[in-house]
Amino acid sequence: MGGAVSAGEDNDDLIDNLKEAQYIRTDKVEQAFRAIDRGDYYLDDYRDNAYKDLAWKHGNIHLSAPCIYSEVMEALKLQPALSFLNLGSGTGYLSTMVGLIIGPFGVNHGVEVHKDVVEYAREKLDDFIKNSDSFDKFEFCEPVFVVGNCLEISTDSHQYDRIYCGAGVQKDHENYMKVLLKIGGILVMPIEDQLTQITRTGQCSWESKNILAVSFAPLVQQSRADGEKPDSVQLPPVTVRSLQDLSRIYIRRTLRNLAGDDSQDKGQVQRIPQKRKRRRCRRRRINTYVFVGNQLIPQTVESEEEEQTEEEHKEVEEEEEERDTGDIEILKQVNVLRDQIMALPLPESLKVYLLYFREK
Repeated sequence: MGGAVSAGEDNDDLIDNLKEAQYIRTDKVEQAFRAIDRGDYYLDDYRDNAYKDLAWKHGNIHLSAPCIYSEVMEALKLQPALSFLNLGSGTGYLSTMVGLIIGPFGVNHGVEVHKDVVEYAREKLDDFIKNSDSFDKFEFCEPVFVVGNCLEISTDSHQYDRIYCGAGVQKDHENYMKVLLKIGGILVMPIEDQLTQITRTGQCSWESKNILAVSFAPLVQQSRADGEKPDSVQLPPVTVRSLQDLSRIYIRRTLRNLAGDDSQDKGQVQRIPQKRKRRRCRRRRINTYVFVGNQLIPQTVESEEEEQTEEEHKEVEEEEEERDTGDIEILKQVNVLRDQIMALPLPESLKVYLLYFREK
């Protein structure tokens, strides 16, 4: 699946294309997509294909097309402090974006059948926390991944506000998925070649809406000998955060808010502007008539006024692009939250803890 939008040169360019095609429609989803570089979840040898609207698979590692993830993120209608379960969590790309929206008081769990993919997802998550420029700009709910078959989840598991299944669900497994959902919750999954949004409206009532025609590989069903008891999947427990962790969250939130207030007072804009796409200008042609002997012959000439206007447009747009590039470079060089933490009169070990042990 994929190919619905043009390929981008980088992550921001890809997001611009998804917005233009109306796959990304809300600010919070756009911010999450821009914060997580899709290319970081590719193997280095395949990164050149990261910004195409195409699915990618290498061994057990798989990423759906960007247009699919966009529709999923919008259909989930995410809010802070919700609980989220990702069935077939794969590389953790989607779970990490979800974590930026549901925040530190949400729940973010993923189940993946392949152990090597879970290890890959944990590596990518650790790299995001330690090295991404975006981490300090958000409050984050860190995903927790477990190895197992999502069709073998323990019957006494807790329910979730939002669920996504990243593999094709057969009709006879539909009710199994619905039971995992809280009343008022939303389940998004591919079923019968349709990406479907299911809302649980009551104890035994649901509303369904088809979102997009899709083609997904089916869920892997665990093979076992006759009479063999299946391995039950235990989902991660929902735990209460420690006082130490809560203190870190609120200290970082307070400093981030202070930095935002200072920026507003100084008239600074704390966002990276979108790239401007150069407009196409057509030269206007004017029909004139000239006498040749006794005949009146039409001739077409280009308007000098239009050519001049086109050149002015190009100059203005080039200047705007240069200014945007300058803004991006300045914003990437400064991590205001980190600077504020390092300036606090605290022991170095506590500063490192407040920074989540990040080195930059």
